[in-house]
Amino acid sequence: MTSSKPVRLLTPDEAAQFLSVSQRTVKRLVAEGRLRAYKVRRSMRFRLEDLEAYIGQNHWS
Repeated sequence: MTSSKPVRLLTPDEAAQFLSVSQRTVKRLVAEGRLRAYKVRRSMRFRLEDLEAYIGQNHWS
């Protein structure tokens, strides 16, 4: 039997803070298909794993 860990979904504000960008930028990234979002009822939510993947794919130094 496998037990799955509950997935914490972040709000657009929390996602923006995590990515150090504005909420507007988060919404633009979703519209461009560069960031995955989930609809929960009428709200947009983000998985932490997806935000971390976005950072990993778009990190430059």
